[in-house]
Amino acid sequence: MLTVVAQEPTRGEPHSPLDEICRRGAQRMLAAALEAEAEAYVGQFTEELDESGHRLVRKNGHAKPRTITTSAGAIEIETPRVDDRRVDEETGDKMGFKSSIVAPWCRKSPEVSEVLPLLYLHGMSTGDFVPALEGFFGSAAGLSASAINRLTTSWQAEQREFMERDLAETDYVYVWVDGVHTKVRLEEERLCCLVMVGVRLDGTKELVAIADGYRESKDSWAALLRDLRRRKMRAPMLAVGDGALGFWAALGDVFPETKCQRDWFHKASNVLDTLPKSVWPLAKKMLSEIRDAEDKTEAAMAAKRYDDEFRPKWPKAADKIKDDLDVLLSFYDFPAEHWAHLKTSNPIESTFSTVRLRTRVTKGPGSRAAGLAMTFKLIESAQTRWRKIRGAHLVALVRAGAVFRKGVLVENPSDAQVAA
Repeated sequence: MLTVVAQEPTRGEPHSPLDEICRRGAQRMLAAALEAEAEAYVGQFTEELDESGHRLVRKNGHAKPRTITTSAGAIEIETPRVDDRRVDEETGDKMGFKSSIVAPWCRKSPEVSEVLPLLYLHGMSTGDFVPALEGFFGSAAGLSASAINRLTTSWQAEQREFMERDLAETDYVYVWVDGVHTKVRLEEERLCCLVMVGVRLDGTKELVAIADGYRESKDSWAALLRDLRRRKMRAPMLAVGDGALGFWAALGDVFPETKCQRDWFHKASNVLDTLPKSVWPLAKKMLSEIRDAEDKTEAAMAAKRYDDEFRPKWPKAADKIKDDLDVLLSFYDFPAEHWAHLKTSNPIESTFSTVRLRTRVTKGPGSRAAGLAMTFKLIESAQTRWRKIRGAHLVALVRAGAVFRKGVLVENPSDAQVAA
């Protein structure tokens, strides 16, 4: 009896004729591009001859076949070899041909190299890369856990280099600050990343600093701020953050001229924690009337109504607004277009959601340095999607000391207004 057995496709084979067509087409195009590149290089030096009249630069066959991983699948290539006998007259080094399309060490395309760290950062475990991506790329080359571990080591070096850059040519007018706490698998103490995001003169937002702190203490924040000042950072016009006393105390010591703005999101949460849930709807409504008032005067009146409503029964909730009212309303002294950005530290909070996702998947980084580097790369990746703040053209005016009344630029302010 004859039995028909369907042969299962081996791992790494294309899943359809369309995949095979794309892969072979990419292979032919790459081979043609490499040959054309080598021909163009050799053609530049056809007139350069040695003493015997032979060309100094000529083609010399092909290198051994090797496989590179691309978005079209695994492709086998044979790169052309060029015999270049020229010598650099200044250094005495032998000249040589290097392909700009495929580097000698290349085993995967730059697009694949960018995908791997992003997948890792956004939650894929290092052990999942081979089974998840081998079938897609057609090869397991460059997908091992050790390759990702090497990436994390390079990220640590990038983070250290980032924190040593000179800030003399960069001016941050506004800054948001916060700390993200993550568990470290191999250590008892949790990692506290101190993060600062700033707004440049053109209105773009970017990461200013990220450092390892200790429970957001004054000493940790002061060390970070002094390091920024050492690298010639100017004092920001306004700093936005939650009620962590460590930062505000350090800011007063290092940049006393910077105005303070407390984060309304955290403040509202702190207020609600002191109230019974039955009055939460009323409290939220009255807090929003303060935060979203037409101007600073209206906000102060709304704060008075809030105080009259809650002080008789819940004085603690009333004090949380009254004691910090000045720093809660600082944003009203700046352009109205910027108010929505300055009320909360949302640029940092929204980015930290990705950090928390990654740490939940991996149950925390293996070390503090790895956790700091991972957070740095996550924020760096998110930074490419950040938009400029509204009214970006007004940021330079804020730095220049322009006066804004009710969120509108005052063109000819009096001396008293400027002094205020």
